[in-house]
Amino acid sequence: MKFALVTGGSRGIGRAVALRLAGQGYTILINYQSNDAAAEETLAMVREAGSDGELLKFDVSNREETTAALEQWQAAHPENYIEVLVNNAGIRRDNLLIWMEPEDFEQVVTTNLFSFYNVTRPLLQPMVRHKYGRIINMASLSGTKGLPGQCNYSAAKGGLIAATKALAQEVGRKNITVNAVAPGFVRTEMVEGLDEAELKKQIPMNRFAEADEVAAVVAFLASKDASYITGECININGGLYT
Repeated sequence: MKFALVTGGSRGIGRAVALRLAGQGYTILINYQSNDAAAEETLAMVREAGSDGELLKFDVSNREETTAALEQWQAAHPENYIEVLVNNAGIRRDNLLIWMEPEDFEQVVTTNLFSFYNVTRPLLQPMVRHKYGRIINMASLSGTKGLPGQCNYSAAKGGLIAATKALAQEVGRKNITVNAVAPGFVRTEMVEGLDEAELKKQIPMNRFAEADEVAAVVAFLASKDASYITGECININGGLYT
């Protein structure tokens, strides 16, 4: 059995990624924090797609909780390891910096950037031992271009892109690739409250992306076809910023 872990996998882009990887024959580990109903629905969809999966409920921003959950899974599957990791979980707390509260900066950076360390580090040793792994990090247009009202989110996603490039150099000789994708505006719950009609005027393709369009790129990077691509950040933004 081949296992793939998708953090924040119960909804939106995470769900689309889970279904794409299920189609590639992976058993999907769906991480989520609180929405049991959405997680169960995603698991049912994975099974309808002909694969199987498990639910892993833990807060990626909590290092102790994350480590305990991953160690418990590994102990229950001593003959297996997680060969594909998609660090997708994230939150937004938008505001102009002059009015941004400290907790909104800290929570966004912790959930979007520190979680990369919390989840990735425990899974690296098994990948190194098996000399194979795929790590895909969900960055953002905000991390490549910077967006007003998102100093916290831009800092986190920009840091994630830099960490992607650094880790790729550390583990490349072990046949482990590390890449990021940077979506622009994607029609999910994460863009609720944004003026789609106004924002799409800035996009050369004149529309928001669908979650599955992002998932398709993630699935490619997770495949053996992408074996010589590492340390990259692929923009998926309809030409808004490249």
